[in-house]
Amino acid sequence: MDKIDWVTKLSSRKFWAAVTGFLTAILTIFEVDNLTIEQIIGLVSALAVLIAYIIGEGLVDSARASAETKNTSSEVDKV
Repeated sequence: MDKIDWVTKLSSRKFWAAVTGFLTAILTIFEVDNLTIEQIIGLVSALAVLIAYIIGEGLVDSARASAETKNTSSEVDKV
């Protein structure tokens, strides 16, 4: 069984669209009023943007640190 790559999943727009669609359908089934549905979906969307940003920046920082480490070790090897 394959492992789920949560970093990719949580930064995926398709995943968050599926979550909001699912929540909207569930809230509609339970006859939650439209204003509450809009507020909940707004909150989920805001969280999705924040999570995707944090993960994206973390990946960029990690790649930058890895490149700097690689460049530093290359310079040491030359000496």
